[in-house]
Amino acid sequence: MPQLQRPFLSTLALAVAVLCTGAAHAQTFSAVAPTPAQVRPAVDQAYTQLLSAPQVQQLLEAVKADHERSVEDLRMLTEIEAPPFKEHKRAEAFLARMKALGLADARIDAEGNVVGLRKGTGHGPKLLISAHLDTVFPAGTDVKVKDLGNGRLAAPGISDDTRGLAVLLSWLKVLNDHNVQTVGDLLFVGNVGEEELGNLRGMKRIFADHLDIDGMVGLEPAPDGSVLILGTGSHRYEVSFKGPGGHSYGAFGQVPSAIHGMGRAIAKIAEVKTPSFPKTTFTVGTVSGGTSVNTIAPEARMAVDIRSDQMEPLLETEKKILAAIDEAVVEENKRWNVNTLSVSTRLIGDRPGGRTPPDSVIVEAATRANASFGHRTLLSGASTDANVPMSLGIPAIIVGGGGKTGGFHAMSEWIDLTDAWKGAQNSLVTVLGLVGVQGVTQPLLEKRPPRAK
Repeated sequence: MPQLQRPFLSTLALAVAVLCTGAAHAQTFSAVAPTPAQVRPAVDQAYTQLLSAPQVQQLLEAVKADHERSVEDLRMLTEIEAPPFKEHKRAEAFLARMKALGLADARIDAEGNVVGLRKGTGHGPKLLISAHLDTVFPAGTDVKVKDLGNGRLAAPGISDDTRGLAVLLSWLKVLNDHNVQTVGDLLFVGNVGEEELGNLRGMKRIFADHLDIDGMVGLEPAPDGSVLILGTGSHRYEVSFKGPGGHSYGAFGQVPSAIHGMGRAIAKIAEVKTPSFPKTTFTVGTVSGGTSVNTIAPEARMAVDIRSDQMEPLLETEKKILAAIDEAVVEENKRWNVNTLSVSTRLIGDRPGGRTPPDSVIVEAATRANASFGHRTLLSGASTDANVPMSLGIPAIIVGGGGKTGGFHAMSEWIDLTDAWKGAQNSLVTVLGLVGVQGVTQPLLEKRPPRAK
């Protein structure tokens, strides 16, 4: 528990840091806009009232008391494999737990997300609180949880993002057990499609179906005090080169090589210039093709990843890369005075980008909650589920659910759950300030006009 009676310093020094959050697809970014030196008085006052309220202190004690039980949820869910596009078994288990803990109307939507609404007193905002169901690991992966001792557990996906799912269930339990009524609605979601080529399909469906969401707090493995405010956008392409092919000796000089054409394209892509700010990157991530060492390749394929912290330079880089590919094919055909080599591109990854302003209420709320638990706020960016609401102009942040973590996307992934309940308390306090608690505080999150379909 934080020292709830400790006076809050209104001039809070925020660190604008280059920080890898540890979230899925995490990456550092070079800078964000300067943050204010203090949170607004209304935010400070709301959290002072919130943290001094006996029912809230009891609720936080209940989060601590529920820790061991929540670890059992973590073990259970981790040991249900959830590869991209095959999350349904874990979704069914998560749904069963949500219903058992009081969300009787929870359901699995058409995309495979688990969705349950805990209604507030009415006329308040609707806040989405979420964690993703999927992991990067393919079907057949050994997901048995191993106890490493001293509070450490290891298993593929145990922290990214199964810990977030377990924390959501713990919040639901303690809120219902203690009859804490929020003013705003809480939309509990375990979503699909966050990892790999899932393309945030789960979040895209949530925001298409629920046009009245006013904000989002997502849970991912992240250090104490981390608040993700920037969503790195990305486009990914599968590029296929095709030609007639032929014998490496007999057809030489008559037909172009798909692999040679691809090689020209890669060389041209490597020369593309991108801005250092906003950080914009590209890579040819995989290549394949050909049939044998003594065959002029009839086909070749490569996958290209393009990312940026802003959409404009992403689209400009994309334009240059696609042009480089076309130029390479023209040059390869010209080399042999033919026109038989062709290329096609297919968009296989589309993650919109966006940003939550650092001086917005949702960021200041997380900052104030962090300060109450003794943490300096560190602002960060990555590609996460929050990209979707950010791209729509809806305030969204990603925070941690507690526990030290490491080995993301590796078979050796681990989590240290020693005092992890403190992180679950911290993020819950952030949520409660945003939606308000009946008889204690009014919501800090503003209610937005519903979006049009």
